[in-house]
Amino acid sequence: MLVPEPPTAQSSSFPPVAYAARGARRIAVGRADDTTPDAYARVRLDPDVGAAVADAYVAAPRRDERAYPAYAAFCRETVRQYHFLVGRVEFGGLGVAVRIVDEDPYPDVASMVDDVRHHRLRVWASAAGGNQHPYLSDGENDMFRAVHDVLGHAASGRGFDRHGEEAAWLKHRTMYSRLAGRALTTETRGQNCARIFHYGGDRFPEQKAVLLPRRFSDPPRRWVGRGGVVPAGPS
Repeated sequence: MLVPEPPTAQSSSFPPVAYAARGARRIAVGRADDTTPDAYARVRLDPDVGAAVADAYVAAPRRDERAYPAYAAFCRETVRQYHFLVGRVEFGGLGVAVRIVDEDPYPDVASMVDDVRHHRLRVWASAAGGNQHPYLSDGENDMFRAVHDVLGHAASGRGFDRHGEEAAWLKHRTMYSRLAGRALTTETRGQNCARIFHYGGDRFPEQKAVLLPRRFSDPPRRWVGRGGVVPAGPS
């Protein structure tokens, strides 16, 4: 049964971190990420859509072998993104110093963004959470957390509320192939919707290696935001 969505403050947004946004555009696959920064600032997650995504995630098994090709592609592409993230600037990387820590390192998104602006990032170790992924190793999971914080959140200028998570999914989706993007959707949109709409934001759902229905994995052709209808990025 669905838990009613808790009241939320106004969706958090901030100026995208410039070097992260440039890096995200550099590694966008297919068509370039041609949306303007303010388009991501206007992304909103419709609660009916969020509840439907949550239902699909919670109803799915913990693992499904049919999802493994997508997860294999997702792992390969995440590792490449991580090397780009931590690579030295003079060699074409973003030069972010990543530290894996045993406790949640940031009280809010502003603290994380301040670190990223100074080319550093702390990541809460997957091994410390006790919620082991059925496909990803702890190291792979940690790498994904790092790249998503920088290339999803910092590059889009959006926080960790439900609207910010939707914007970060859309932004980060432009950097994955279509196959890998389906695993990304499970790891971001699926988990966050389950956390918010089924568990009231108080519990992180069980991690899974499954694929959600394509209608939830493929970005919409157009986003509807507070400022009107916003053209969607590439799918």
